[in-house]
Amino acid sequence: MKTIAAFPERREVKLVDVPGPGEPDPGQVRLRMREVGICGTDHEIAHFAYGEPPEGADHLILGHEALAEVEAVGGGVTAFHVGDFVAPMVRRPCPHKRCRSCRAGRQDFCFTGDFAESGIKGKHGFMSEACVEDPAYLVPVPAELARYGVLVEPLSIAEKGLQQVWQVQQRLPWSCEPRAEREKAWCHRAVVLGAGPIGMLGAMALVTAGFETYVYSREAADSPRAGLVSAFEAEYVCSEETGLDELASDLGEIDVVYEATGVSWLAFAALERLGINGVFILTGIPGEKGPEEVESARIMRRLVLQNQVIFGTVNAGRSAHEDAVRDLQRFSRQWPEALDGLITARIGLEDVPDTLRERGGGIKTVVSIA
Repeated sequence: MKTIAAFPERREVKLVDVPGPGEPDPGQVRLRMREVGICGTDHEIAHFAYGEPPEGADHLILGHEALAEVEAVGGGVTAFHVGDFVAPMVRRPCPHKRCRSCRAGRQDFCFTGDFAESGIKGKHGFMSEACVEDPAYLVPVPAELARYGVLVEPLSIAEKGLQQVWQVQQRLPWSCEPRAEREKAWCHRAVVLGAGPIGMLGAMALVTAGFETYVYSREAADSPRAGLVSAFEAEYVCSEETGLDELASDLGEIDVVYEATGVSWLAFAALERLGINGVFILTGIPGEKGPEEVESARIMRRLVLQNQVIFGTVNAGRSAHEDAVRDLQRFSRQWPEALDGLITARIGLEDVPDTLRERGGGIKTVVSIA
């Protein structure tokens, strides 16, 4: 079968033929891959910033954002049937008995760091024509949602963040009260940093959850991305025209900041504009670029005196994937044009190596495999 593989020692990423999977063993399913999303992680692996092949292999099959169709079912599998659509989860548990998270099915909070991640670390990914998987790590996707099913995995990151926001904010009265002065009956106010796929999907999830949502990014206010933001009932703010101080002054209390840029200086600058009792969610992973100056004392004082919380979120568990499927169904009913606008290119496997060498100007590129 055809697949896209990275060869770290040779520093090559190319389309190769490898043996396809046979019949699934008992307790397994064979998947026919339909679509695989390309994200910043894939670009970084293709430039060999990281990426770890499975033990004993000289290559890593890429791809971790996927939609697949069940092609064959092994003995004993009852949860899935041939023809079902599924989204595979990325992270798999570590082998250590002492890791309570992995033993409880929450490998997204693994204590040891010895987890595997499909297409990233120690496990082949999904950018191939077929694969065999354990159904414990597959999330059902309704057939009518198949057009957008490849977005389940990136959206699950935002859903995991939102789950933690609600858990954290149980610490205080956080009821929904209309802000009469703004003539809107939103529950809380959120600012999303970045208008890439993670930022856009996170903004949609925040709007659906009742947040007055603003997307803050560098694209012009009349850009296609700004138009997409308006299409799903958020507001767009161009960072080239409005500084963070002006943004904070215009908005007032910011309850949640959802960072989706991976730009560390911007994240810490925005952290200083977070409101009282606010929550700051980090999703971006910056590269190693040397030290940067931050007002550490001032940031620490604000965190303490204003009861603020900051946390990171990545590679979600099952419940967040299920929330992503639920919200994608809502998005597809409410804002189908916005969802269509997120997927700016569909390419074939043969086009992937060139695409990975250079970042394009679109939002989300998807590889159509079958």
